[in-house]
Amino acid sequence: MATLKVPAQIPSPVEDSEQLRKAFQGWGTDEGSIINILAHRNATQRRLIREAYSATYGEDIIKDLDKELSSDFERAVVLWILDPAERDAFLVNEATKRLTSNNWVILEIASTRSSLDLFKAKQAYHARFRRSLEEDVAYHTSGDIRKLLVPLVSIFRYEGDEVNMTLAKSEAKLLHEKIADKAYNHEDLIRILTTRSKAQLRATLNHYNNEFGNAINKDLKTDPKDEYLKLLRAAIKGLTYPEKYFAKHLRLAINKLGTDEWALTRVVTTRAEVDLQRIGEEYQRRNSVPLQRAIANDTSGDYKRMLLALAGHED
Repeated sequence: MATLKVPAQIPSPVEDSEQLRKAFQGWGTDEGSIINILAHRNATQRRLIREAYSATYGEDIIKDLDKELSSDFERAVVLWILDPAERDAFLVNEATKRLTSNNWVILEIASTRSSLDLFKAKQAYHARFRRSLEEDVAYHTSGDIRKLLVPLVSIFRYEGDEVNMTLAKSEAKLLHEKIADKAYNHEDLIRILTTRSKAQLRATLNHYNNEFGNAINKDLKTDPKDEYLKLLRAAIKGLTYPEKYFAKHLRLAINKLGTDEWALTRVVTTRAEVDLQRIGEEYQRRNSVPLQRAIANDTSGDYKRMLLALAGHED
């Protein structure tokens, strides 16, 4: 469930854009007004605000936000005001340009989005960057990592609940054989993970666990430092239990020496309208601390207020 809280009665997009324009003017920016408006509007409402702002003032509100805000607060607001597909396209493109952590962002978007959401992100990518998302992922990766990521971003999975249990049993056996042989990059292993529906994958991996006595990710932990194996395990978790994937990455972002604001901002802004409540429940179950409290303890100022508003915090 989403944590975004939208009031029952809200002003028109024109009124919201007028209030945001006022927040940019004067001696100092009114960050409180920006949070009060944008952190309580859904994707459709935010898009209408952007359109109204452009029609009224002849300017792109994102460019004005860039000028008026700074640091982590700016990034949170700018990511949030984007349409979800546009945001994912931006994040993937940004990831391909970074020297570190780029593969994780690509994998996250490929494995935790629905087929339709991933398709829309690829459309947005093509419209904005005049290249295909698959093309850029292939160009900026290599070896086994490319072999995994390119099909992950290319596929359009069946999203229904229908499961073939005979297939689940046979493919669980096949996965076990390849892992026992340390053939972690075998085409059959990658084919199963990158083409089967998420419901089918869960059935296969449940049978793997029951039949062979270990969760598949435990068997894939032979070399904890191997980047490909880390991505492979993360893909499995993202595809089958995204709330566990995100809860773990929030813990890593918050608990490390120096907060990973990029990861924290990305997870909150991309999941607030999707499943951040379930992620928060999983986070508390695993860490014995409410997610809102963890965010509050590890952030400050307008950045903290923005993230907490998106996480459903009541003032």
